Amino acid sequence: MSRIGKKPVPLPSGVKVNINGQEVTVESGPNRLFLSCKPQVQVRLDDQINAIVVEADDTDRQARALHGLTRALINNMVEGVSKGFSKELEIVGVGWSAQVQGTKVKLNVGHADTREVEIITGVQVEVNANRIKISGADKQAVGEVAAQIRRHRPPEPYNGKGIKYTDEHIVRKQGKAFAAGGA
Repeated sequence: MSRIGKKPVPLPSGVKVNINGQEVTVESGPNRLFLSCKPQVQVRLDDQINAIVVEADDTDRQARALHGLTRALINNMVEGVSKGFSKELEIVGVGWSAQVQGTKVKLNVGHADTREVEIITGVQVEVNANRIKISGADKQAVGEVAAQIRRHRPPEPYNGKGIKYTDEHIVRKQGKAFAAGGA
């Protein structure tokens, strides 16, 4: 049995949950997220402890695999509608920039053309100088937009140029001049 799956998901105040068969809806204010659960997993609302409980059959291998996953997805939904998720990217490079235009992020990162990344619905993107902040209620959507932006110019280890997460540490390498003995 999954250790994570056994834990109930506590509901903060202001978060409403609706469970209709295998469909779970979590909402708070303007944020609303849906999850369609697999039939091997049962989700119920426990009013005594004000939490969501996920149950699965211990004898079925597929159910055991989905137990912890379903609980984690529901926990991310509850945390997303109550607090939200955010990722921050940093652009490192002379003359490199980004700007938001409508539903797209335009990147000038050393290519001959301007690269565009579509912003997923429900995700907000802010650009301040060389920092890009991506936020939203859906953890997967926030991570996907951040990964798509980073994919256009991942950081390289020699000059340290590229688009990186602000908490990411890039291990720098020495160039050929040092490897040849400095001559």
